Amino acid sequence: MEQIGIVESPAFPTVSLVRNGIPQHPVRIYAGRPPADRAGRGADKLVAFVSEFHPAPTVIHPLATTILDWIQEQRCSLLVSPEGLVVEAAPGSSRTSRPPRLSDVKVYGVASTRKARELYIEPNMIPFAEGVITGIAGVLLNEGRRRGFDVLTFLAEAQADYPDARAAAKVIETINRILLRTPLDPVPLYAEAERIEQQLLSIQKHAAERSRTEPSTQPSPPMYR
Repeated sequence: MEQIGIVESPAFPTVSLVRNGIPQHPVRIYAGRPPADRAGRGADKLVAFVSEFHPAPTVIHPLATTILDWIQEQRCSLLVSPEGLVVEAAPGSSRTSRPPRLSDVKVYGVASTRKARELYIEPNMIPFAEGVITGIAGVLLNEGRRRGFDVLTFLAEAQADYPDARAAAKVIETINRILLRTPLDPVPLYAEAERIEQQLLSIQKHAAERSRTEPSTQPSPPMYR
C-alpha cells in the first residue's frame, strides 16, 4: 500500500515520526490493491488509516466523522474498525505467563446496520450483544447507523501489558473471511507474537531466578513527624 494522504488538525500532538531518515505525519492514509490472482480476478481496493497516538477525548468525535465523511466521498462500501478487548488475568496467574494460543483468542463483532450484521458478523464471529464501545470505534458505529452505512467493529481478546500481535493476527484472519477477494497475510504477526512470547518467558525466568538468589526484604515502616 502507498501513502495517499494525511489527516491534520491543530489538536493533534506536535510530533514527527522519523523512519529511515524520512519524517512522517502521525496520522496517515494508505491505499492499494493486491495483484490479480492466477485466474485474473481482481482484488478489493483497500484504504487504511494509521495513527501513532491515541486522540484526545475532544478530538474523537470530529475525527471519526471526518473519516466517515471521506470514505463515503470515496465511495467505499465498508469500514472496519478493529479494537482490543482487554482480557483480565485469572486470579493467581502471573502477568508474564505464556500468552494464549492463537486458536484460543476470541473475536467479537458488532455492525452498524442489520444487513452488515447478518452478512459479516453472525457467520464469522461471536456477536457482541451487550456492553460499551468507546472512542473512535464507538462514534463510527453510531454515525454508521445514523447514516445507514456499514461499519464493523471487531473486538479481539488482547493482553493489556504488551503489544498483542496474536490479537492483531486474529483480527487479520477475521478480515480475511469477509474480504473474499483480498487475501491478507497474518504470518508476520505470527512471528511477532512468537518474539514477544519469548521475551515474556525470558522475563519470567529471570524474575524467578532473582527471587531465589536475592534475599527478601521488607519495606521500612513509614516515618511521621
